[in-house]
Amino acid sequence: IGFDLGDAIKKVASENPNANLAIIDSVVDAPNVASVTFSENEGSFLVGVVAGLTTKSNKVAFIGGMESPVIKRFEVGFKAGVAAVNPEAKVTITYAGAYDKPDTGKSLAATLYNDGNDIIFPAAGATGNGVFNEAKSRNKAGGAKVWVIGVDKDQSIEFGTDVTLTSMIKRVDEAVKKVSKEVIDGTFKGGTTTVLGLKDNGVGISDTSKVNVSEEILAKVEEFKKQIIDGTITVPTE
Repeated sequence: IGFDLGDAIKKVASENPNANLAIIDSVVDAPNVASVTFSENEGSFLVGVVAGLTTKSNKVAFIGGMESPVIKRFEVGFKAGVAAVNPEAKVTITYAGAYDKPDTGKSLAATLYNDGNDIIFPAAGATGNGVFNEAKSRNKAGGAKVWVIGVDKDQSIEFGTDVTLTSMIKRVDEAVKKVSKEVIDGTFKGGTTTVLGLKDNGVGISDTSKVNVSEEILAKVEEFKKQIIDGTITVPTE
């Protein structure tokens, strides 16, 4: 699991041609490797809708870890979701250059919140933890309320609903289950790439969103979700 493991999987696959291997979050071109990726752009579009309809300052921000096709999908999906419901809102994009630097995340968040952004969506691994820490200390100190949007899992479980507006969920469990079932059923196919999107329950927003997001906004999210699934809306990927 993880795009950083692509080269290692490729090496193991060539050394063990009879082994069934799979990688999640990356594509490895080998006859005995099944690759599973996600439509992060679709899930990010939905949290962009939440951000666009929730922001009080009309200024929201995105913090990426390092520039890569995966993180770009988060970025452009988020921007498209905000623009779909609030074209007046400004979306500031910044990259931390690392996934393991919470201090950098905290520092970037401080600058963005100081500039009037009231919602930040970090797709930056542990670097994003610093964004939550900065938001928590600001909200504790009083002043204008600020929010963070969680990524990959429901981050309100870790950081609390007092600071987590919503989370963009990536269903790695669905990917693991799918590949495992194919092995059990004898239908496993190497050399294939599967992309899991909204229609496959591969991405979405956290159930705890209802704590801080109004029913009206969640209904709007559901509308957009249906339009993406039926092809009325195509969310950009780059």
